[in-house]
Amino acid sequence: MPVTVKTFTSTNEAAAALSSDRSARYLGGGTLVMRALNEGDISISTVVRASDQAMTRIDTSGARIVLGAGVTFARILAERDLAFLHAPARSIGGPAVRNMGTVGGNLFAPVPYGDFTVAMLALDAVVSVQGGLGGREIGIEEFLQARDRQTGTLVLAISFAKPGSTEAFRYRKIARIKPKGGAVITLAAHLPVNGSRIVGARVALGSMAPTPIRARAAERALEGRALDTSTINAAAAAAVEGTSPGDNALASAWYRREIVGVHLRRLLSGQE
Repeated sequence: MPVTVKTFTSTNEAAAALSSDRSARYLGGGTLVMRALNEGDISISTVVRASDQAMTRIDTSGARIVLGAGVTFARILAERDLAFLHAPARSIGGPAVRNMGTVGGNLFAPVPYGDFTVAMLALDAVVSVQGGLGGREIGIEEFLQARDRQTGTLVLAISFAKPGSTEAFRYRKIARIKPKGGAVITLAAHLPVNGSRIVGARVALGSMAPTPIRARAAERALEGRALDTSTINAAAAAAVEGTSPGDNALASAWYRREIVGVHLRRLLSGQE
């Protein structure tokens, strides 16, 4: 089946093209869409592109950081102000994938991929989208819950509040091949501290459900407490609650459930 490529100068036009054609897919870096086409996905008959430079902007000047959906992981690694995101960006594939893969595309990456999205979930990011009904902002958790129904929606950018300190954000990817490869599990945590107490704890997990999810029981174990051994152990013990991992070639669901607490303990303790 032939595939039609449509390129637009504005995101409004690109979003309109997506919303009017259920077989259309947006082409950013191509690491997902081109793979699907090369593997014979006949559900895609139209590829939509946009040349709007706003899609590739990075703004770190204010209280909130804005990453255009077309920003690549190589760009993030080149930004000193985004040093706290270098670990999740570096964990995405090899150099070729990081040069092409984009922040927006990663939101749609299926298990065992989508590691950068886990970091965004821990940082309580907001996703800016353009669709047939105009532009709007959606909390990332809500976006992910409806991800499979987001056909026809163009992601424009992701934004989130700057972490108060570099120590507040933590990230770990467990993979068979380092640093690239699909994840056995991915973990990210944002632990703002007021005095000596954690306020607003967020813990996110990848490959522990069909999309990245929050470890709410672990968050409850951390909230309002000092990050000491007792608190860390309680959070680790609660990490598996509410998860629904699947089996794949990298690991079984049973194995993922067994190790998620171990690696959350290591993440919170600062262990390698």
